[in-house]
Amino acid sequence: MKQRILTAIIALPLLIVIIQFSGPFWFTLFTSLIAAVALYEFYHMGFADKRRPERFLAIAYGAFLVPLCALQQVYALQAGLVFAMLLFGLIFLWRFNDLQHVVQQLALLLFGFIYVPLLLGHLVLLRALPFGREWIYLVLLIVMASDTGAYFSGITLGRHKLYPAISPNKSIEGSIGGLLGGLAAAFIASYTFFPMLDSVDCLALGLGLGAMSQLGDLFESMVKRACGVKDSGTVIPGHGGILDRLDSLLFAFPLAFYYGFFLFSR
Repeated sequence: MKQRILTAIIALPLLIVIIQFSGPFWFTLFTSLIAAVALYEFYHMGFADKRRPERFLAIAYGAFLVPLCALQQVYALQAGLVFAMLLFGLIFLWRFNDLQHVVQQLALLLFGFIYVPLLLGHLVLLRALPFGREWIYLVLLIVMASDTGAYFSGITLGRHKLYPAISPNKSIEGSIGGLLGGLAAAFIASYTFFPMLDSVDCLALGLGLGAMSQLGDLFESMVKRACGVKDSGTVIPGHGGILDRLDSLLFAFPLAFYYGFFLFSR
């Protein structure tokens, strides 16, 4: 816990500076770099020491998909995903290695594009909305409050397992505490830096983003269990890998973007 807190004290101010002061180009580049590291961890879990050339090409290509999201042109992103299917489909056709597992390997590689850069690209789209910085701070605050609420509620009150097959340590009581933490964070945001949110918005976003953050965490736990690893990486002391910190946010950013786009930008 001490190591986690120390890392957060160092990393959080740096993240705030990047969100607050970087322009669209540098913010997109920063997001692309994060996507590349997360993809490296994802492919390292899924492929171990297999498919090294394909993995590194896929990491570079996945980082390229984030700027396509930033263009806000559906056909640009669609073309990027179609070209990915064609490019890697042909690569795997001529480098199938193990014919019995080649389709599963190709599917895993292509799934990485959807899971990491496509979901994370919504962070760039969120920044481009009116009050984009406030939206990002809102998501971060709700996810962190949900994570904190779930942790301490689970330790003190946890009695009933939430989903032991995927995450044995999580409890129903902890999950409820996480939802309440996210709800409280939404109302705090509305009274401090995001006054445009009314009570209905706070209820919807606090509960919705809190729930999605927990589901994102469970989803990554499923991936790690399927791959037989405890953490996605070791790049962040006390926190595991980049993907271990992004898992909740990957599911929360798209919901926040579409809520803001359809209800605040029209």
